[in-house]
Amino acid sequence: MTTKVTVLADQTTNAVINSSSNPEFGYVRVSQVRPMIDEKSGFLRPRLVTALIPGLVTDLQLMSFYAGQQLDGKVVIEESLTPFNNKTPDRDLKVAGGTGIVCTVEGQPIYRRTKFSFDINAQDTFVKHDNVDQLRDAYAAQSGTSSAINNARPAEDLSI
Repeated sequence: MTTKVTVLADQTTNAVINSSSNPEFGYVRVSQVRPMIDEKSGFLRPRLVTALIPGLVTDLQLMSFYAGQQLDGKVVIEESLTPFNNKTPDRDLKVAGGTGIVCTVEGQPIYRRTKFSFDINAQDTFVKHDNVDQLRDAYAAQSGTSSAINNARPAEDLSI
């Protein structure tokens, strides 16, 4: 049921290979629609997941990537209690939706990243968070705010 992985062009430059701060290194951005089970509702929903394929620009150019190209493989989700990058660990923190709250296990942050694998059978690795009450309160506060706005009614008599 998993779809092919699609090579994406940069929306600004229309380039497939994007350079990093070091011109020798670059990356190709890819996406895939994956069937996922929504944690809140339990419903199956298609989700777009993206990843970067990093490498030397010369090696990436040798692969002749082009926008819209379909690759056999999978965008894999990895979660861990250990940072994936010690120089910038905050970059990979798993944040719950629009709450801005970091998902944790016993107060320890969860790190999340996606990566491309040519192995279509590669498995996702998830870490179940335990700060459920904190997240539930945040979501309730958000929906309470939107409920108040959605239920607001205009004044019945605006005439003077």
